[in-house]
Amino acid sequence: MVEIAISAARSQLGDLVRRAAHGREAIALTDHGHVAALLVSPQVIEDLEDALAIADYQRRKAEGTLEPGIPMAEVRRRLGLEQR
Repeated sequence: MVEIAISAARSQLGDLVRRAAHGREAIALTDHGHVAALLVSPQVIEDLEDALAIADYQRRKAEGTLEPGIPMAEVRRRLGLEQR
């Protein structure tokens, strides 16, 4: 992870945002030597949210606390995707 002081980042913000967005590189913005914020790609956050949802599903499944699901035929009917 690259660290850069907020004061130095001001003049490079556009480049830093593009690096984070396209390179999947995390950039730490520091304030007086301490990390104050991170610039990361939205895809990184989406991937973390997906991994968290899967882990939560697996935990609930292992605990036996999953709610009953909706059968695929019912989902297709509700979405208007029934084959005619």
